[in-house]
Amino acid sequence: MIAGHPRPIRVILADDHPLVRLGIQAMLANRANIRVVAEAASGHEAVKLACAVKPDIALLDINMPGLGGFGVAKELRKRLPSCRVIILSMHEDREYARQAVAAGAKGYIQKDSAPEVLRRAIETVHSGRTFFSDEASRALLADVVEAGGRMSEADADGLTQREREVLILIAEGSSNKEIAAKLQIGVRTVETHRERVMRKLDVRTAAGLTKYALSHGLIKLK
Repeated sequence: MIAGHPRPIRVILADDHPLVRLGIQAMLANRANIRVVAEAASGHEAVKLACAVKPDIALLDINMPGLGGFGVAKELRKRLPSCRVIILSMHEDREYARQAVAAGAKGYIQKDSAPEVLRRAIETVHSGRTFFSDEASRALLADVVEAGGRMSEADADGLTQREREVLILIAEGSSNKEIAAKLQIGVRTVETHRERVMRKLDVRTAAGLTKYALSHGLIKLK
């Protein structure tokens, strides 16, 4: 890292089509703050390379030989939690967007997105927030609407003000450390609030908390 210049965002790219990888490489080539550090042609190769080079971001195609993008995302969530996943897809189907969230992905964009969208997705997810294409956002919102505006039988009124604040920040993609800094409380305290929120709402994942916050109007899709 050159003095005075931040370290580039280190990205691993996984897609079984060489032309797709070449195209994405070309889109990112002129970005001084983003560097593709490894490429994989299969899911298993992606997991192996990611564990070796420890990237900041993993750009994953959904359909790859052996292990698809969702499977890779789940593996990286266990083996390399510091790596944030963005799913690349040709599909606008809401089931794919739903599976991406369930797998722990922080972003979901179309393969035919403009270079600027890809750049914004990488930078946004790297900053700790989530980034979903307009199509994916509409699909996830449709889930909420079809569920009658509720994703859980529990009521947000059962949360304390502080627990509600933690819930909102989790749903917005903040880490425990980032929440602690924003609320000026300890990380251990954040973890305690997080556990209480999950217990009260009977929700076990960050994706579930995000759906709950969306369905109750605590956050809005951007």
